[in-house]
Amino acid sequence: MNRTEGRVKVTGLATYAAEYPVENVAYAYAVQAQIAKGRVKRVDGTAALEQPGVLAVLSCEAAPRLSGDADPELALFQSREVAYRGQIVAAVVADTYEIARAAAAAVRVDYDADDHDVRLSADHPGLYQPETVNPDLPSETQKGDVEEGLARAERSVDVTYRTPVLHNNPMEPHAALASWDTEGRLLVYDTSQGVTASRATIAQTLGLPPEQVRVVARHVGGGFGSKGTTRPQAILAALASRMVGRPVKIVLTRQQMFDVTGYRTPTIQRVRLGVDAEGRLTALEHMAYEQSSTLVEFAEQTSTPSRVMYAAPALRTGHRLVRLDVATPSWMRAPGECPGMYALESAMDELAYAAGLDPVELRVRNDPETEPDSGLPFSSRNLVGCLREGAHRFGWEHRDPTPGIRREGEWLIGTGVAASTYPTRRWPSQAVVTTRDGDFLVQLAAADIGTGARTVLARIAAGVLGVAPERVHVELGDSDLPQAPLAGGSMGTASWGTAVVRACEELMRDGKEGRADTTEEIKADAKLARHAFGAQFAQVRVSSVTGEIRVSRLLGVFAAGRIVDATLARSQFLGGMTMGLGMALMEETVTDEEFGGFLHRDLAQYHVPACADAQHVEAVWLDERDDRLNPMGSKGIGEIGIVGTAAAIGNAVHHATGHRIRELPITPAKILALRP
Repeated sequence: MNRTEGRVKVTGLATYAAEYPVENVAYAYAVQAQIAKGRVKRVDGTAALEQPGVLAVLSCEAAPRLSGDADPELALFQSREVAYRGQIVAAVVADTYEIARAAAAAVRVDYDADDHDVRLSADHPGLYQPETVNPDLPSETQKGDVEEGLARAERSVDVTYRTPVLHNNPMEPHAALASWDTEGRLLVYDTSQGVTASRATIAQTLGLPPEQVRVVARHVGGGFGSKGTTRPQAILAALASRMVGRPVKIVLTRQQMFDVTGYRTPTIQRVRLGVDAEGRLTALEHMAYEQSSTLVEFAEQTSTPSRVMYAAPALRTGHRLVRLDVATPSWMRAPGECPGMYALESAMDELAYAAGLDPVELRVRNDPETEPDSGLPFSSRNLVGCLREGAHRFGWEHRDPTPGIRREGEWLIGTGVAASTYPTRRWPSQAVVTTRDGDFLVQLAAADIGTGARTVLARIAAGVLGVAPERVHVELGDSDLPQAPLAGGSMGTASWGTAVVRACEELMRDGKEGRADTTEEIKADAKLARHAFGAQFAQVRVSSVTGEIRVSRLLGVFAAGRIVDATLARSQFLGGMTMGLGMALMEETVTDEEFGGFLHRDLAQYHVPACADAQHVEAVWLDERDDRLNPMGSKGIGEIGIVGTAAAIGNAVHHATGHRIRELPITPAKILALRP
C-alpha cells in the first residue's frame, strides 16, 4: 500500500509548521546568550527598535507574564540568570525575517559572567544518584552479589565506553506560527510529535486553560525525539504574537537547533561481566555516568537494557548524574537503550573473545527464560531466533574468529554482531470513527512524523471494518481531535491502533459512529515483560593506509510482533540502522570547554550518513504475533533499528584490525593512532 500522504508530499502540497498561509504575519528571531553561566545585566534594544520594520524587542527588561510552574527551559525572559551558552535571552519581532535577523544582531546584551563547568567525568564531585530515570524507572537495581559472581568467574572483563553528545538534526527545522483570535484563543502551528501534550504544555506555560489553546502539526519533517516535547520556539511565537497583535512565525536556524532543541547526553559507561567455564554469565554490572542542566533534571535510562538482556545470577545497574552549565539533554531515537546497548554489546563481544567463545553462541547460551531484573514472563522473546537467522543469512559460519587477519590489499576486513532490544509500550488514546457515503473517517490527535502513521492506521481500520483501505480516511495532527499520545517511544501504532480498533468495533455495533478511550483497557493489561528484540550483523573494510572505515554490509533481523505494513516497517528499520551507522562512525557534537556551548553547529561539521555511506543495508523480520500486547499483535519498530547497530560496527572494526576502540565515533584518526 502506498503512503496515503505520498502524493501531497512529493508534489509539495503537504503543509509544515512554517508554511501555513496566514495574512499579516510577522517574524521573530532569537537573541542567544554569549556566556555559559552568569546574569544578564542589561538588554538594550534601542538600536534594533530604530530599524524600519521592527515591531518589538522581548527580553527580561519587560518580561511577558508566564506561569510560575513553567518548565525552566520554556520560561523565556522570566529570569536574568543564564544557565548555558545559547540560551534565549531576547528576541526581535519585525515585518520580515530578514529585518528581524538583522535587528537581533543590533540588540546589545551585557552580562555578569561566572565560571562555568561543562565537562562530564566519571569522578566529577557533583555526581549523584537520581531517584528515577526516563521515563519513570528505578535509577538503580541489584540482585545477587556482583563481586562474588565476578570472583568465581572463569573469565571476566572490566571495560569503560564513552559516547559523545549527539544531536537529532531532523530535516525540518523547529518552527512555530502563532496567532490569537479576538476571544483570546491561541492557535499554534508547531513542529510537534504530540499535539495533545504540546497543547497541555503551552497552556500550562502561558497560564491558560487547555481548551483555550489549539496546536496543529499535520505534517512533521522528522523529529527523532527532538520534537517530542514543546520547544522554546512555540512559546516565543505565542508571546511575540500577543505582544504585537499579529500572527508571528519563527523558524530556528540549523545552528540554533544545536542549542535549544535537546540532544543525547554524553555517557561514560563501565561494564563488568563474568562468565563460567560453560560460557554462562556469573555477574553483570552496568554503571552509567551522564549529564543534565542546572535548569531541569533529565536522567537517561542508559543502563536499563542490561536489566532485560541476559541471564545473570548477579545483576547490578545504576546511573549517576551531574548538573552542568549546559542545555538540558532530551530524547533522541531510542534514548537510553541506544547508548546503553552500545556499551553492553561491545562488552559482550570482548567477553566472548576473553572466554574463547563465538559471539553469537555466548548470547544464545545466556538467553533468559524470564526478564532478569523483574522476573516477569516475556510476552514474547525471539532473540535467539534473530541471532540464528541472522547468522545464517550473513554467512557467519565462514567467519574466522581470529581478529586482524583477513586482508584485501590495503583493506582489513571484519565482521561483528550485536543484539538489540526496545520496550513495547502503549499509552491511553482516544479515537472516533464515522461513516458517510460508504467511506469512513478516522479522527484522533496522533502525529505523523514521516513514519506513515496515516497509512498504517488506515490499514488497521480497514481490517476491522472489512473494507478496502482506500475507503478509510485518517485525520490527525490537531489537538482539537480526540486525545492521543505522542509519536515516540515506539508506542504510536500500539497506542493509536488500539483506540482505532475499539472505535471501529463500536461503529460496527452502532452503525453511525464509534468512539473509544483505551484508558481502562490499558490499566487492565497483564503483568508482562514487553520488548521487541533483534540482532545486527555488520561487515566493515578498514584502510590500513588512511584509517578510513567503510561499512560494506549491514543486516538486521527483528522480532517485532505482527508487521502491519511491510514497506513502512522496512523503511523504519533501514532508517534506524543507517542512523546507528552514523552514531558509530561520524556523529559527534564537541563541547566548547573554554566558552561553553557546542563547537559543532551545522551539517558541514556534524556529519550524518549519506547514501554512499550505507552501501548494503538489509532488514528482515521473523513471523511473530504477540496477541497479549494489543489487538494488532504488533510491537513498535521506530527505534529498535538503531539499537545495537553501533556495537555491531564497533565489534566488526575490532575483528578487522585486532584493536578495540571504546569511544564513539570510531574515526580514521583513532584507527591511525593504534598503528605501531
